[in-house]
Amino acid sequence: MNNTPENQKSSFRAPSARVTAALAAAMLAIGLAVGAAIGPAPSTSQADPTLPVLLATLARGAAAREAAAAAAAAQPAPTAEVTSTRKRRKRKHKHASAEEATSAASEGSGSETETSTSTTPSSTTPTSTPKASKLAPITHVWLIELAGTSFTAAIAQPTAAPYIDTEAVPAGTLLSGWSGLAGGAFANETALVSSTPPQLLDTIVQPACPEGAAGASCATEAGALTAADEFLKATVPTITSNADFRESGLIVVTFASVAQATATGLPAGAATATLTTQPPAGVLLISPFAAVGAHSSATFNPTSPKQSIEKLLRR
Repeated sequence: MNNTPENQKSSFRAPSARVTAALAAAMLAIGLAVGAAIGPAPSTSQADPTLPVLLATLARGAAAREAAAAAAAAQPAPTAEVTSTRKRRKRKHKHASAEEATSAASEGSGSETETSTSTTPSSTTPTSTPKASKLAPITHVWLIELAGTSFTAAIAQPTAAPYIDTEAVPAGTLLSGWSGLAGGAFANETALVSSTPPQLLDTIVQPACPEGAAGASCATEAGALTAADEFLKATVPTITSNADFRESGLIVVTFASVAQATATGLPAGAATATLTTQPPAGVLLISPFAAVGAHSSATFNPTSPKQSIEKLLRR
């Protein structure tokens, strides 16, 4: 039994390329010699001169390959440390490349954001729209000053002032807490700020009660209210029939202290009408822009008259 393992390699070594080329050349030379001895040499062919050159080329190629194989065998294999260093260098290079790519992407994103922000057109910014005026377009105001006490007294005595109680007050907005002075200020401010010039303010004053026996009928409170009621009944319809009133008019009615000239020391024929804050005379607003049959507790603010005008007179 053969004790040699099947996978054991044979100790036989194949001849090198140089030895193979030398043996081939020797055998060829021997063949030529034997042929020459046997018979006459054949005629020279065109291939005969190239044969030595071919043999020499084969010999040089074999020698070069053998030298290259010997040099490769003599070169030491790369150690594990060198291989590890190369791998670390590759990983560092990849990590640096990844950081550069991330940084470039961040810079590109930032520049795109800045560009997008800087190129936003200013025309897209919404512009504020001016608010429409809430003031009623009053262009003509009539201020009527009655001789008497107040609207509260007139309503309390309907038989003495039937027109005020049944027709005038139901036709407008009554501000029973306002003084005559506040009513006069409201009429002036409305004429000034509610519309564009020219605005008109007409002041109509009830004649004072005559002196002596002629004025006996209006000397009492009831008589004074009756005189004021009759004067207002003749005046209001005249104004409301005017086209200016129907389009942009306002009637402001209040009570004042009306006196003859002789009572105040003024020249004959003159009269005075004094608006006071005490007692509250009350104010009646009659207008296409005022509420009908309303009783308002709103107060008049002389420092900001627009608020009172906007609250009491609607467009």
